Amino acid sequence: MSLPAVSRLFRSALRTQLIPVTNWSSKPAKHNITVMEKAVALTALFAAILGPSSWVLAHLEDYKKKA
Repeated sequence: MSLPAVSRLFRSALRTQLIPVTNWSSKPAKHNITVMEKAVALTALFAAILGPSSWVLAHLEDYKKKA
């Protein structure tokens, strides 16, 4: 590619900028989430993320012996 073609490519890429659109609402929530629901959700999230990684770290010596 020649320099003018590359220059045109960069100019067109910079000219078409995406503007993010957000859907913010100032209304109150339709459904109130209880503290218990939040606690269950956070516990499930932590278990889903930390459970498998902690299992792998606990069995790291087993993996070393297989290799």
